[in-house]
Amino acid sequence: MKLLNTYEDRDEAESAEQKIVGQKRLASERDSTEVIYNLFGQPSWGNFYKLGMFNLPLLKQIVDKKQLGQPYDKESTKN
Repeated sequence: MKLLNTYEDRDEAESAEQKIVGQKRLASERDSTEVIYNLFGQPSWGNFYKLGMFNLPLLKQIVDKKQLGQPYDKESTKN
């Protein structure tokens, strides 16, 4: 297991823990008066996608549009 992400809100951390698959663990640590929640789990693309990391949902949209033959980069070239 590796550290996947850190959270400042317990509810958000518990929600993220429920989304991922495989071995997982949620650990909290206190830094002065602030509590930080560390989410440990399997570093897989599936888990990264479920957590919304690395812009993977956007990448999936781009790949889906490209497979359908639709323009997928018009919005980014308007700048």
